[in-house]
Amino acid sequence: MKKKIIILVCFLIVLAGVLFFAISNKTSNNKKTSKLTKVKVAEVAHTIFYAPAYAAISKGYFEDEGIKIDLTLTAGADKVSAAILSGDADVGFCGSEATIYVYNSGEEDYLVNFARLTKRDGAFLVSRKKYDNFKLEDLKGKTVIGGRQGGMPEMTFEWGLRQNGIDPKNDLTIDTSVAFPAMEGAFIGGYADFVTLFEPNALSVEKQGLGYVVGYVGSWGGEVPYTAYNARKSYIKNNPKVIEGFTKAVNKGLEYVKNTDSSIVAKDIYEFFPDLSLNDLTAIIERYKTNDAWADSTEITKDDFDHLQEIMQASGELDKKAPYNKLIYQGK
Repeated sequence: MKKKIIILVCFLIVLAGVLFFAISNKTSNNKKTSKLTKVKVAEVAHTIFYAPAYAAISKGYFEDEGIKIDLTLTAGADKVSAAILSGDADVGFCGSEATIYVYNSGEEDYLVNFARLTKRDGAFLVSRKKYDNFKLEDLKGKTVIGGRQGGMPEMTFEWGLRQNGIDPKNDLTIDTSVAFPAMEGAFIGGYADFVTLFEPNALSVEKQGLGYVVGYVGSWGGEVPYTAYNARKSYIKNNPKVIEGFTKAVNKGLEYVKNTDSSIVAKDIYEFFPDLSLNDLTAIIERYKTNDAWADSTEITKDDFDHLQEIMQASGELDKKAPYNKLIYQGK
């Protein structure tokens, strides 16, 4: 009997220790969470093209910098800009062209880019017809769903055509009237000969047997600060530590994805794409990695920013270049 009592007492002591540890750990985590600075981020699209950003969130890199990310899908770079300017979000994530449009509009508290994630266009050219050896010349006389007029995907596509001796206005028809979220559906529905699609949409069309990826638009457009984080000038001035920590977290995400097997990265970001299989997610990450889509670091160089504006001017969407030193913040 005495032995049973001793065993019971020992069990209760161990149980109390476990409960104390669990409660202490929970309290510690709550305190840690309560100390985090919440940053509302408006992202232009939800795509695997942004895998390093999702990896930075899932791996806890933002929390390591004292930041809690509140991510909201805000389709369209113009919508992202509106959300930041209105104060509905703190940080925007979209094409850098949006910040140029805002600056040139005369906005006093304009948007400033502080960290880039991607360095090339993220779209793949999908054909309805199978080509054994596709060439851009094959687009002549065809109709392409190209994205929003004045948006980076459409302007980069046009730039690539011009660099290969094709007139985007006269040699083919580029339809810019189809909204970004509806492009895949319009193509599947039978409209157009080609469409430019981000992932996972391009792979989705392929798997349904309704199209074939024949090229990567990013390889035709060159390096630019294609997708970057931005914030109002005043927000950056008033929150330099947040911007610094945010940038560090993004850099960690870029380094992690670059140096980690795609199958492992797929598991890390699976929570953001639960409708995909891990095999498909892995294949898409590898496709972007192979095509050198992601930036080596968050730094935005003057040459890349100038090239971005060259693309915009060539498309007739920009009359006056915006100054690099005003629209790019690289820290102190």
